[in-house]
Amino acid sequence: MAANVEKMFSVREKPWHGLGTIVMEAPSSADALRLAGLDWDVVQEPVYTGCDELVEGYRANVRSSDRKVLGVVSDRYKVVQNVDAFSFTDTLLGQGVRYETAGSLQEGRKVWLLARLPSEYIIAGERISPYLVFSNTHDGSGSVKVAVTPVRVACNNTLNLALNTASRSFSMVHTGNIQDKIQEARNTLFMAEKYMDCLGTEFEQLRRQKMTDAQVREYIELLLPMDEEPTPIQSKNTLKLRRDMERRYYEAPDLQKTGNNAYRFINAVSDFATHSRPLRRTTNYNENLFARTVDGNPLIDRAYQLVKAA
Repeated sequence: MAANVEKMFSVREKPWHGLGTIVMEAPSSADALRLAGLDWDVVQEPVYTGCDELVEGYRANVRSSDRKVLGVVSDRYKVVQNVDAFSFTDTLLGQGVRYETAGSLQEGRKVWLLARLPSEYIIAGERISPYLVFSNTHDGSGSVKVAVTPVRVACNNTLNLALNTASRSFSMVHTGNIQDKIQEARNTLFMAEKYMDCLGTEFEQLRRQKMTDAQVREYIELLLPMDEEPTPIQSKNTLKLRRDMERRYYEAPDLQKTGNNAYRFINAVSDFATHSRPLRRTTNYNENLFARTVDGNPLIDRAYQLVKAA
């Protein structure tokens, strides 16, 4: 069994995010975007029907590098170029924050920078490294967003829980005022520090919350429910996923000394959500996984809600 467990977790050798271009030497956000090939502009152009009739009130957001249409938006929509959206993050470099990777999701509709905070946290006896993800959209779906993503160093699990006591993300409208940029940078660091402090308190409480084997099975069945009238294949697949999550709770090498508690369960679910192999791997699998890292993973949040309600 040990050999199978090692094979199951061999994916952990890969970077936790698995996307983007390494830009750790970038001295500014503009350099990071350039190194990642994301130094293009968005141009707004009129929209026409197939009969060359102008569509009033709408514009197409077009990428300058290849003429790709990223989205159709209202003519009231204001483009925030990549270089402008992320320029405020340069203030963070003076605080020891360093850019690590940059990339795009959804064929360029969302562009992001990933930065690593200078300090690691020792939480529940383990090293947790916080990252900051800065994203910008060009399809009309959102503005500039910042999210804290804690990563458990031992196994590259993301632990971005939706806490009631502290926010892990916020959105902002870009402004050109330098003082506003400095304040936004300070707010970003304050949010990250507060979230990590609250996360540490929460993890200590979860470690003290014991879980029985019956609870583990019950919660896994709630997280991975069976259809009311499943086909044989659906039943087989659901049971396979349940066994995978259960093995991560009982057999993961890095959880052997954690004890049977809610903290161990959250880590097992996080491990499953971050590293498990899907039954059907779609073309956009990596992008969707990273998007859940930025926006929050519903499976991890659901697991957290279950143990908190116990």
